[in-house]
Amino acid sequence: MKLTIGFSPCPNDTFIFDAMINGKIDTKGLEFEYVLEDVETLNRWAAEGKLDVTKLSYNAFLHTVDKYALLHSGSALGKGVGPLLITAPNANTAEIADMRIAIPGVNTTANLLLSLAYPKARNKEEIVFSEIEEAVLNGKYDAGLIIHESRFTYQQKGLLKLADLGDWWEQNMHAAIPLGGIVIKRNFSPEVCALVDDIIQRSLAYSWNCYPGLSEFVTNNAQEMDEDVMRKHIKLYVNEYTDDLGIDGRQAINTLFEKAVEAGIIDKMPESIFYSSERM
Repeated sequence: MKLTIGFSPCPNDTFIFDAMINGKIDTKGLEFEYVLEDVETLNRWAAEGKLDVTKLSYNAFLHTVDKYALLHSGSALGKGVGPLLITAPNANTAEIADMRIAIPGVNTTANLLLSLAYPKARNKEEIVFSEIEEAVLNGKYDAGLIIHESRFTYQQKGLLKLADLGDWWEQNMHAAIPLGGIVIKRNFSPEVCALVDDIIQRSLAYSWNCYPGLSEFVTNNAQEMDEDVMRKHIKLYVNEYTDDLGIDGRQAINTLFEKAVEAGIIDKMPESIFYSSERM
């Protein structure tokens, strides 16, 4: 059976999926035809049901849970890993609610957290996440919502942190931050879903066994990063929740859905978030 799968070129994703899509482990008869795209493109594709298996932002999953079920492996959750709202030293120092803010995508979890923390901040414009720092430095925006490797580079560029939305979530929700997940179309059997889960776990284990070495698949797809930054990126976003969400991870995702209902972002809790599995 051949499945289409999409994920980003960021080191955390390529690190996870390298072994399974490059023939380094036994995939038990499954073949994966992969595409690399930025997460906002993957979010839009998820709304269209374009891929069989895909990485997507948990914000996008709120609106596509009828089409896709969440896998237990491959997610990006954690503490101290949330998006940051940054500004330039000479930027407009208005209230956050009045600022012109560059965001990495309407459907990103970063934007969802911004909306929950600052519901009056509505003057937002989406641009490619890797262009946000320069756009703020150039004065096009008063602030920028940064994700991924920008956490490690914004200070070097002279930018200042206005708010850590990950801290806001952790302090208010007492849960890990659900950033991105791996989902599979609901028309696949529980057995196929469980097999994909197992393959992702073994693919990740293969990469950790090779660490701190990084494969060419990881290094060639990373965007303007040296290997030290790649390793920081991987260690921040690839953790125990990536191997298996566990009870705490699943509860964090339930909390996100509950808060989205409270905020009127979605109408009601879904009947199911995950595919049918003993892990539930």
